[in-house]
Amino acid sequence: MEKFKHSVQLTEGMTIGEDRMVLFAGPCAAESEDICEEVGGRVQELCHSLGITYVFKASFDKANRTSSGSYRGGGMERGLKILEKVKEHLKLPIVTDIHESYQAEEVAAVADILQIPAFLCRQTDLLRAAAQTGKAVNIKRGQFMAPEDMQYAANKIKEEGNDKVCLTERGVSFGYHNLVVDMRALPIMRQYTPVIFDVTHSVQQPGGAGGSSGGQREFAPYLARAAAATGVDGFFIETHPEPAKALSDGPNMIPLSEMESFLKMLVEHWDLAKKYKK
Repeated sequence: MEKFKHSVQLTEGMTIGEDRMVLFAGPCAAESEDICEEVGGRVQELCHSLGITYVFKASFDKANRTSSGSYRGGGMERGLKILEKVKEHLKLPIVTDIHESYQAEEVAAVADILQIPAFLCRQTDLLRAAAQTGKAVNIKRGQFMAPEDMQYAANKIKEEGNDKVCLTERGVSFGYHNLVVDMRALPIMRQYTPVIFDVTHSVQQPGGAGGSSGGQREFAPYLARAAAATGVDGFFIETHPEPAKALSDGPNMIPLSEMESFLKMLVEHWDLAKKYKK
């Protein structure tokens, strides 16, 4: 099986699909400027020392929470202001989710990469609106989608004249409150675009904590190493100084204090796997 033969320039000066690991990482939600800058600043330092290309990730709106009472965020205006300050202060590219077509243009004024949530990966109007901004688009594979069918989601971006697209693997539904990662999905999707492996959402237990999602972060290192060995172009990791106090997805986040050892482990396995990549 052949992989996608061309690297993709996601932002000016940043390419995915070459021999340099790309990392999308940050807190799940843009809770506050302080949290975002603390996380972004620390991960930036680590990535610089380890030779990893870093993109800061946080969501201004968590529109797909299990319960209506769960934290969603401070709204698009406040959330984008936080992301804009992180971008300005830390000089980092930004990736964030959009959920509605009307959000694409306004969010693209701040974000460098627009992310399509897994549940929305087939929404044609949303994909087209994202593509039409000219920004790079990261599409998460739906928990209900076969990996080979993600080529059609990617094609919806390319049909708008935008070839800056990548796909993200985050597990598939496997019974109630459980996800499983089929490592075959990684080489299958790499036929169409570069592929990112979402470490922390792959250990999520959707809706498994009584009105919110649970998670099993203890399995994150195993899946991350397996993905590195299988062959991916980058990783997605949510991290927080105190996951137990995070306002979204705390159970599956990597504690910020553990990110150094986690990333060193990833780089070691990434480097070992290079000669086996196809």
